[in-house]
Amino acid sequence: MKVKRQERIRHDCLRILDGRDKELDPLRQSELVIVGGTGFVGTWIAEMVTALNDAYQFGIKLSLISRSTEQFSNRLPHLANREDIHLIKSDVRQLGEFPMDADWVIHAAANPDIRTHASNPLDTASVVVDGTMSVMRTAERLGRLKKLLYLSSGLVCGPQPASEMGLAESAQGAAAPDASFVYANSKRFAETICSAARAQSRVPVLVARPFSFVGPYQSLETPWAQTTFLSDALQGHAIRVLGDGQVVRSYLYGSDAAYWFLKILTAGQGGDVVNVGSPVGTSLQDLAKLVAQNFEPSPEIMFNTSPRSLGRSAQLLPDTTHAQNEYGLSAFTSLDEAIKLTAQWHLMQNSQERG
Repeated sequence: MKVKRQERIRHDCLRILDGRDKELDPLRQSELVIVGGTGFVGTWIAEMVTALNDAYQFGIKLSLISRSTEQFSNRLPHLANREDIHLIKSDVRQLGEFPMDADWVIHAAANPDIRTHASNPLDTASVVVDGTMSVMRTAERLGRLKKLLYLSSGLVCGPQPASEMGLAESAQGAAAPDASFVYANSKRFAETICSAARAQSRVPVLVARPFSFVGPYQSLETPWAQTTFLSDALQGHAIRVLGDGQVVRSYLYGSDAAYWFLKILTAGQGGDVVNVGSPVGTSLQDLAKLVAQNFEPSPEIMFNTSPRSLGRSAQLLPDTTHAQNEYGLSAFTSLDEAIKLTAQWHLMQNSQERG
């Protein structure tokens, strides 16, 4: 069953790469380093890189730097034990061992879990800000570096105005300056650090702003709607929707996101800022229905429709015009298909654990 799950992930990657592999030709015979490389994004990029190596003979050497290398090895030995992948245990704020022949670097080290931000805001700020400074200082010493991609957050632009269909990269809103917004504000300042490194040291850095993702490898213990709904359904419980279900978000599938990041890394110019996500919004009510239809029997959907939540509709959607026009990127996997693939992957995992 584990092999089937791996085959499903490989199929997802090859589906995205079909007819698009040549767009990533700059990665051939090069060395790629992902700082914070064992999370959802890093794992999907690792899957995409190994697909490129196995199916298209790209010859990429991939290094994943993380504090959680042991957990990664235990969870995903099919990646950890490959000769083309090197795991390096390190805190992003104190980078010791670093591949100095790196051609490409992706800085993805940060924990997006809002529970961590609330319980330990100072450490959240330190990992984002001090970690980014550490990566920029390391990048100054990389003689072969072609490009560095910093993964920021769509939250840096603050709330989306009701009059806007999506947040563009030029949006000037800002999160409130209190502890509950420490992650967004730290990410915003980290973008400033990237800009300073480009101006002072000519570090070829550009910024991607991720919005919401969905797919295998996303922990069901995280407090996001898509993971909570899937967790409820997998446990045979009713799907619980906070509020009246009118909050609107969008979701980009894991393999799509991995390709987006690699394309932006290789094709982008230093100083560019690119939104990464699907522009198609979906209410939490409709998301719950999409999840429910992938289970038999279909779970009940329960709403906590408190009076203050009725009629409210908060949106957080990316304007991806820049990604489409400049990079030829779009959401290759529909949300219906993304939810279906994710549910099937988790069902296979449950079946394996029971077996």
